[in-house]
Amino acid sequence: MRFVAIDFETANPDPASACAVGLVVVEGSQIVDRVHHLIRPRTTYFLYTPIHGLTWAHVRTAPTFAQLWPDLERRMMRADFLAAHYAPFDRRVLLSCCRAWQLPVPRLPFVCTVKLARQVWGIHPTRLPNVCARLGIPLCHHRADSDAEACARILIEAAQTGWNP
Repeated sequence: MRFVAIDFETANPDPASACAVGLVVVEGSQIVDRVHHLIRPRTTYFLYTPIHGLTWAHVRTAPTFAQLWPDLERRMMRADFLAAHYAPFDRRVLLSCCRAWQLPVPRLPFVCTVKLARQVWGIHPTRLPNVCARLGIPLCHHRADSDAEACARILIEAAQTGWNP
């Protein structure tokens, strides 16, 4: 099993306003690669700073999504699937950013660790901090690399209990 856990932070409600991304690559049950990038969105409008702490000043000199895409795509290339905690959000951000920059949209399926936590362990509520606390996974919530790693570790734990994608 090879998968990539992904987490985005956005500047505002526009899903194409990604301002940070974390990717964690897992082969078998081992984390083999991880990356965290700040992203300069097409907008200077930041509404979600109180959530993730990022401002335009943090990202104004960062690469755009289009500039980061070759690296991100290379890391996803051999994955069986992508994983995210509440996958509909991260899938929408990924697709919106690809479309906004006229980039190829990845055709990989997504696994949602919110659904997984409910299915495998019966965890409620399933916010990422709740799931991580229950499973003993460290988390610096709303930091894209930490959220992506937590998602990867949830999947690794689930696989060790016999879950199979």
